Parts: sequence; structure tokens; C-alpha cells
Amino acid sequence: MTVTLDETGVPDASGDRTVVGANLSLPLFRALSGVLAGHPYLKVVVDRAEGTWHLLDTRVHPFHVNYIATRVLGLGLDELDARLDAFNASVYMDPERRFLLGVLSLHTDEDPDGTERPFLVLETTEADTMHGALLEEFYLYVRGRVDGRLPLLLKPANHGQEHELASVSAVRVPRILSHELFGNRTRTCLNPGEAEGRLRWFRSTAEYERAAAELGWSDIVAMPCLPDDVPRIAGFINTVPTTPLSHTNVLASGWGIPNAIVRDLDALVERDGLDGAWVRYRVREDAITLERLSRAPALRRPAWHQQRIRIETPLLEDAPVLALHRLRRADRDGYGTKAAHLGELHHVLDSRTADLTTFYTRPRPPRPDLLGHLAARLEEMDASPSRLRTVAAERVAETVRAPEGVALPFRLHHLFLTSSPALQQGIGKLKMALELEAFDVIDSLSLSLQNLMRATPMPEEVARAVTGSVAGLLADGRRLVVRSSSNAEDLPGFSAAGIYDSVTTVRGAEQLMDAVRQVWASLLSPRSVRLRHQVGISLDDTYMGVIIQEYVPADLGGVLVTCNPTRREDFRNVYLNCSPGSPERVVDGTVLPHQYLYNTVEGGGRTVDVGSSGEDLPAATRASLARLALVGRLLQSHFSAQDPDEALDIEWLMTAEGAFHLVQVRPYAR
Repeated sequence: MTVTLDETGVPDASGDRTVVGANLSLPLFRALSGVLAGHPYLKVVVDRAEGTWHLLDTRVHPFHVNYIATRVLGLGLDELDARLDAFNASVYMDPERRFLLGVLSLHTDEDPDGTERPFLVLETTEADTMHGALLEEFYLYVRGRVDGRLPLLLKPANHGQEHELASVSAVRVPRILSHELFGNRTRTCLNPGEAEGRLRWFRSTAEYERAAAELGWSDIVAMPCLPDDVPRIAGFINTVPTTPLSHTNVLASGWGIPNAIVRDLDALVERDGLDGAWVRYRVREDAITLERLSRAPALRRPAWHQQRIRIETPLLEDAPVLALHRLRRADRDGYGTKAAHLGELHHVLDSRTADLTTFYTRPRPPRPDLLGHLAARLEEMDASPSRLRTVAAERVAETVRAPEGVALPFRLHHLFLTSSPALQQGIGKLKMALELEAFDVIDSLSLSLQNLMRATPMPEEVARAVTGSVAGLLADGRRLVVRSSSNAEDLPGFSAAGIYDSVTTVRGAEQLMDAVRQVWASLLSPRSVRLRHQVGISLDDTYMGVIIQEYVPADLGGVLVTCNPTRREDFRNVYLNCSPGSPERVVDGTVLPHQYLYNTVEGGGRTVDVGSSGEDLPAATRASLARLALVGRLLQSHFSAQDPDEALDIEWLMTAEGAFHLVQVRPYAR
């Protein structure tokens, strides 16, 4: 057992400052603590059998479990590794456990007179299943040994603990929820990274629009909420809350540039004179900094200026209009990535033959696999690989549905373009301008082409193919949704998130034709043309497929990604956002969504942010979202077969009856 006698944290002969049995003062806390997410924190272990507790030296003991095994129980690390999952279960899930593991973090609140008041927060790990009585015991033990002048609050680590604490008096065990503690953080990491560039601060959208044409690759743009059409630059800064799953952050992730919420930018700019200055911008999960540089750095053009994205040769012949369920992933060269992925989703759900367990079969040292955890998540006693494959396929098929609809091939887009000499002439002019890099005329040429496409009549052959494919839906007057499906999106190094159009309010043949032309025209928007040109995607090779679906009313819509966007090494969690209505509301920045993390290994979920609504979703809805998160992880095994750790980005909606429909499945830009 590690024992340090000096309660101020003087190290023992091995340099370990760990203290056993002492009361915790603020000086001792600071001597032992590390920093996580910008806050000092200290790991603690309560030994119920010995009636004492251990205050761990963070620099020496980064893991509770290793400390208990080696310093308290006398095990070797090899022995611990050999039975790690069973050992973890004994300290995190056993209701009669000997040890209570937690973290104390130090925070400050501000009194009305502006005085800062420190307080401590106690929490367990996110996978801990402590019942209410254990949580109460843990809190009261720590409360009795912490400086009484420091307020102490208990933070439930997951939704299960929130439920358990509901029956415990809040007077006896004061508490704070995660979103209450962190929802108003001054600085929040959205996409980690580092950049040197010139800070351009715009206090409004109007200010930004007046200067947008001047922005260059070395600029770092700061404004309340960046627009979806922001160009490729060195870094993003939002000054009001947004979500890591917004279109702009997906772009930041795909482009490999830093992005963060910096709510105190006003004060930083005023203090350091940053507006228009050259700065070093660093974004990490635990720290976000803006450092003014004494002079402009010797910048090199970013690597993406030499980036060349290769796309497959589009199939322009012999591709009929097909129902989505008849497509497979290999059909992307004729129908686009979105349509092909939805067809593949139909195959997974209908056939139930896909192996959806490969994420869990991958070794995670010291574990040879995570199949035992998968069995627990599926509530399956038989953990054999064959049985888990069957149960996983059944779980996915029972939980989600694939959208019905049809896919229009690139061939129809090609027939439309070649039907009009005016369109061919306009495309020729745009290609010439791109070859000459005549950027002063590219935008105007693109806009003129878009307007021309919307006004060009549909060739009769194309019109018959489009209306004939959904004749029944048109006859019934049902509302349709028309979505883009290009071959120039969802590519390694080029996600194209949010740059192509979808139309969700279509009724009748005339509106359908207009919507199809609008989706095709979005391939020629000034922004999409520029972004593709920057990475070497030729206009000649770029085509647009179209998905036509019946509109499905949504009570709740959202996006999930099968990773933690701000902590890429975290393989356990699925990040899920949602808001009432359409999934588009989550990514377009019109509302701040509910945000959740669901652990798909040990289990459990927690609320990160309650969003614009100001209150959390009902417990039953959160439980349904946990099932959806697990399904997303299982689908990752199939759609990311080449690399089971490659994350997926899934758009979904939930009907009033509680049924989940997946409307898009694509790789998440990382």
C-alpha cells in the first residue's frame, strides 16, 4: 500500500505524493491534481473494507484500476491485464464492491458582486453503475473528509445514476448535472488542431458577407456562427454555442483545421489587439488558446493546395432508374454515394447476413476483443461469435428502417446537360475559366449556369423517367423529398458536407421537375465548384444522382457519429445530436440540439447539452436513443469494413410511433 505521511503531498522515496487517510485541503488538492478539460482534478479511491481513502498523485497514477491492483491488492500488471474486464466489473459494476472510484474536480462560480467562489464536484467514471445508496455513501464519505469551507456537489456520470439519485434527497446529497456544469463553458473544443494565420473577427453575418470575397487560405475566421458556405481557410472560431456535428465542423474535421467555441473572444481581442493580427491558434480538448505573434510567420501554402482527390469514372450508360432497395454499395459509380449507401443499408436490414460485430472483434490491448461487452449490450448470454453475429443483425433490423424511394442515375443528368447547346456552351466557358484559374469570373459563370439549368426544359425522355418512377406517389399527391447523391462527396479527404441541395417540400410533377433541376444545379454552385477545383476534381468527371423519397413526418430528427468528435482516441462512445423535426435542423445551425454521448462498450449514456430547449428529453426517449447509438456502432462494422475504427455519420429521424428511419449513411470526415 502506498502511504505518504505528510499531508501536504511531500513525495515518498519513489516520488509518489499519494496520500492515504488524510483530510483534503485545497493546498493538498492542488499538490496532487492534474488538469482535464481545463479544470484541476484529483482521482480518489474509497476502500470500504479498510474504512479509508486514497488521494492519488495524478502524475504517477493515471488509472484508478492500475493503482488499486498494484498498490493495494499487490497484483502484477500482467495479471491485471489477463483479467482486466472482470476486474473492471468488480470495481465499477458490482453492487457489493469494496472500492468506490471517483474524481474530484475544482470549479469556480461567481457571486453577484463578482467574487469567484471555488467548489468541488465529485463524479464516478461514465460506465459506473453505482446504485443510489452507494452514491449517497460515496458522497457522504468524501464530504466528511473535504475542507468544509469548499462546497461539494455530486455529478451523476450517466443517465442510470441520474435515475438512481432521484430517490435521494438533494439536501442530503447536493448535485449538479453535466450539462449544467459544462453547458456554459467559456471555451469548448469542436475540432482539435493548430494553425497560424490572420484573425478576422466579424461581429455579424453582414460584416462577414462584406468581406467574404477577400478571405484567403491563411485567415482564421471568428464570428458568432460560421455560415455553411465558408471557404477553405486556416481555422474557425465560433463565439456562440454550436454542435460538433454542424456542417461547418464536419468541414473543419475533413479539412483538418482547428475549430472551437470561444465565448470570451471580445475580451481577448480587446486585451491583446487580436483583430487583424497574426496569431497562433491551438485547440485541444483541455485547452484553447490564441497567442498573438510578433510578426507575420513565414507561411507555406497548405498541403491541400497540392491535394488531388481521385474519383471513379462515372457510369453514364445502361443505368436505369432503380428502387433504392435494388442498389448496392458498388453502384455508386452510376447513382452516387448516398443512394448506393442507402441501397446497401436495405441489403443489411433485409438479408441479415452481414457481419456487424467486427468493431468488437478488433483487439484493444490488453483485450483480444470486446465480444463480451457486445454480448452484454445485446443482453445475450451466449457470447460465441456466430451467435453474436446473428443477434446483432436481428437487433439492427428490429431497430431501424431504410427509406423507400428511387434513385435517378447520372445518365439522366448527362442527358439533360447534353440536350441544351446553351448549357454545353456555359459549361465550356466555366471549364476554361477553371483551367486558367480566372477566379474573378468563376462565381458569375457558375451562377449563370445554375440559373440556366433551372430554366432549361426537361427532355421528354428524362421527364418520363422521372415522373414514371414515382407515378403512384404523384397520383396520390403525397409530399416528396428530393436529395442529392453525387460522385464528388463522401470521399477520403473530401466530405462535401452541406454543399449540395436537397428539397423537402415537393408535391406534384411540376415541383418534382423543379426540385430535380435544383439538385442538379447545386453541383455548379460557386462554392461547390471552387471546393472541388481546390482538390483537383475535374468538372468533366462530376455528376449528380438524385434520390426521390416519400416524406416521413418526424417527431425527432438528428445525426450520430460513431466516435467522440473532440476526443478521437475514445473508441467507446457514439456522439448523438437531435432536435424536434427534421435532421437538417441539427446540422444547419438554426437550433442548438440536444447532445448525448453513449458508451457502446461498457454501456451507459450521458447528456452533454440540452440545447435550445432548456430541458432534457424523457428517460424513455433517451433509452431509445441508446439503442440507436448501438445500432450505429454495429453498422460501422459493415460500412467501415476496411477499417473498423473509421467512424460513420448517420442522419436519422424518429416518427411519432417511435420508429427510427435512417436517411443517410456516410463516412465521418476525420
